[in-house]
Amino acid sequence: MTSIDDTRGTLSALDASEEHKRRVQKRTLTVVVLSQVLGGAGLAAGISVGALLAQEMLGNDGLSGSPTALFTLGSALTAFLVGRFTQRWGRRIGLGVGFAAGGLGAIGVVIAAVTGAVALLLVSLFVYGAGTASNLQARYAGTDLAAPSQRGKAVSVAMVSTTLGAVAGPNLITPLGQFAASIGIPPLAGPFLLAAVAYLAAGTTLFALLRPDPFLLARKINAAAKQADHGVRDTPGVPRPGVGAYAGAAVMILTQIAMVAIMTMTPIHMRAHHQGLDAVGLVIGLHVAAMYLPSLLTGALVDKVGRAPMAVASGLTLLAAGVVAAFAPGDSLGTLILALVLLGLGWNFGLISGTALVVDATVPENRPRIQGTIDVLIALAGAGGGAMSGVVMASTSYATLSMAGGFLSLLLIPVLLWARRSAKKAQTA
Repeated sequence: MTSIDDTRGTLSALDASEEHKRRVQKRTLTVVVLSQVLGGAGLAAGISVGALLAQEMLGNDGLSGSPTALFTLGSALTAFLVGRFTQRWGRRIGLGVGFAAGGLGAIGVVIAAVTGAVALLLVSLFVYGAGTASNLQARYAGTDLAAPSQRGKAVSVAMVSTTLGAVAGPNLITPLGQFAASIGIPPLAGPFLLAAVAYLAAGTTLFALLRPDPFLLARKINAAAKQADHGVRDTPGVPRPGVGAYAGAAVMILTQIAMVAIMTMTPIHMRAHHQGLDAVGLVIGLHVAAMYLPSLLTGALVDKVGRAPMAVASGLTLLAAGVVAAFAPGDSLGTLILALVLLGLGWNFGLISGTALVVDATVPENRPRIQGTIDVLIALAGAGGGAMSGVVMASTSYATLSMAGGFLSLLLIPVLLWARRSAKKAQTA
């Protein structure tokens, strides 16, 4: 039996027909769904107990945002590398290596918690961020072979599959803590045991099963189409992205800052008002559910209503989240749940609409590199939001932090207006 090789062979051997593309796309989405379920469980550890673990080990509330800053910085470096690896070797290699690094980082966090080694904790949180970047970058794998009218849906399928693991993770804080304590590990390190297993399993799944590689196949199909169309000549160098890529990047960056800043400090705010880990797990679990669970609906709206309208809806939803969080009593679990659900939903709108804008404005020759660069900026934005959130809250209040995050998200509206004007000028030029 002849096997399909994802790095060698002619276009005829790959049978780049529409039917073949549909079969490969279906298989790709199945593999991505499986990896995202596992990856979701891994990323939940850091956002659930990372700040609490740092607060316990560092003994400083002002530095409690450092875990988010560190693993988002690690995510930034990984996003850059995954983009470059993918451009050269495909999604399978880039994502597989990224998830493996995230698993090793989670193991390092557990060792640091056991030994009390603060330096190891900081380094391990940085490496752990590789899993976060890989989980986010996996959404692009579903778009490589998707038709333009189905790109929002493709992104949403990858994201909604993250929900199972991501929601289960925070709600396993207590049992994982009890298990960790039973084997001599600090309870707050328990979720990172799950993260290590989940990230390593996600990387193995992608590396073993993502064949043929969707990006490499898309690149071959695109090259063959250019050769077949004698009216199109290749231009030297790497083509520049369209203006939509800049608009999509801005949408995702602003929504990331607002979401990370408020989310990171919510567990600290809750603990200060004597709410237990079960309550923290519930709030963060529902927040993560809102980040991913509505994705199928969001993807359909992005494809039918449009990228820009859904991006505007993102900004308005994040503003509502900031206002509700700012006025929520610290001991009101229901109001905090509402605020964090709105926060997750606004982020979901922004990420899917922004991703679709970027994919629309790129081609296979530049797509993974640009996607990686944009995710670097998203991660750095998250790192800044995470680092500053602790400082802002320590010097002012959780309410001030929440309001600032909500209003910051509205900046995406003038960016979208600029992109729309620029696109019209380009069409008439």
